[in-house]
Amino acid sequence: MRCLRLTLAYDGTAYVGWQRQANGTSIQQLVETALAPFTPEALPPVTGASRTDAGVHALGQVASVRVPFDHAADAIQRALNIRLPPDVRVLSVDEAVPGFHARIDARGKRYRYRIATGSVVLPMDRWFVWHVPARLDVEAMREAARALTGAHDFAAFQATGSSVVDTRRVIRRLDLVPAGDELHVEVEGDGFLRHMVRIIAGSLVDVGSGSRSSAWLAGALAGRDRRAAGRTAPASGLVLERVFYDAPAPEPRAGQ
Repeated sequence: MRCLRLTLAYDGTAYVGWQRQANGTSIQQLVETALAPFTPEALPPVTGASRTDAGVHALGQVASVRVPFDHAADAIQRALNIRLPPDVRVLSVDEAVPGFHARIDARGKRYRYRIATGSVVLPMDRWFVWHVPARLDVEAMREAARALTGAHDFAAFQATGSSVVDTRRVIRRLDLVPAGDELHVEVEGDGFLRHMVRIIAGSLVDVGSGSRSSAWLAGALAGRDRRAAGRTAPASGLVLERVFYDAPAPEPRAGQ
């Protein structure tokens, strides 16, 4: 059995997320179905580095799968893209070391959250941004964001009802980047709790809109109570940009 590393991009609007669910179509299900014609045997599950939620997008999701066939990697990529819908693309297929596991071996992830602040959102952008038509105080948001960088217990920034016990994570970088009529929240860390990036984005907008002070976020973090942090931003604005490994993952390659 050989191990493959897939790098994928997808528009998550129409899907229930990465992981298989009983209530709709998932990205994992689509990729496994596209791989099925390669072998009459049942394949092990395709494992994603991030279990992106319903409506969340990806530019650099990484997945691993063990396969018994010996087709060339570029032929596998072409065949998968023929079988997948156009809103899911395999950017690359690479040979991985035996035992590679996309989720367990990941050493960090980078996400981007797009906030559209103009009065009008273009129709083609509406599924990829959170529309907040307001003048946000970016400096206050940056001041609040400083409290979240480093190693902390992010229990207050985890979705209610999550079963995760260890809620300590490390945020290595948290930047707010103006981009025309948009404001991007760029966050990189060793791992993220369920809805963590979306709660961070929602909380920062609460600060930027003036409904909360920049000092409030540090108190919410210390309180370790989900009710103390801000709202959960919509899934539409979130995109997984890259997953990091000790052996660097290839940069996503479009157009192949």
